[in-house]
Amino acid sequence: MTTTANMNRTNHNHYSSSSSFSTASFKGCCCWLFLLFSFIALLILAVVLVILLAVKPKKPQFDLQNVGVQYVGITPNPSLSNSATVSLSIRLLFTAANDNKVGIKYGESRFTIMYRGIPLGRGTVPGFYQPAHSVRQVATTVAVDRVNLMQADAANLIRDASMNDRVELRVLGDIGARIRIMGINSPRVQESVDCAIVISPRKQSLSYKQCGFDGVTV
Repeated sequence: MTTTANMNRTNHNHYSSSSSFSTASFKGCCCWLFLLFSFIALLILAVVLVILLAVKPKKPQFDLQNVGVQYVGITPNPSLSNSATVSLSIRLLFTAANDNKVGIKYGESRFTIMYRGIPLGRGTVPGFYQPAHSVRQVATTVAVDRVNLMQADAANLIRDASMNDRVELRVLGDIGARIRIMGINSPRVQESVDCAIVISPRKQSLSYKQCGFDGVTV
């Protein structure tokens, strides 16, 4: 009986030692894998930083090049007092210039036509890829179909159109872009466009345009 008990105790100790060894080996393997992946990640980051320093990327240039007034119609609304309806169709032509040594991936951009802080209509420019050292033109048409303006805004609009023959509008939009290096996209850079335009309802044409940028955010 004593011999059997000693054998059972010996086997139990053997199994315990084997289990402890297996657990230690598993933890050691996981530790080495973690260190390996960390080293690879740091190596990739270092390579990307070196490439960025060598390329010296510049922010994308996206400008409103031309505004084509296709139609402008402003009429008082007889069914509602102190109101007016506005209908217009404006074609916005943008120029994208890429002076970088690498390509730029643009996301979808949206632009809004505003009158005295009131949104009248929106236009969209689909996303596109622009190669290095290239210039590309993209366009969108903003169509406004009988939008009602009330009270003071309607009076201002009718006065601007009939008496002054000049209607001041703003073009607001956000442009998102990523620099593509070796098939890898950089973090998204967003640029806000703010343009003031003046159109002539009588001549159905553009009288004035001035654009600026509110800033760049990452």
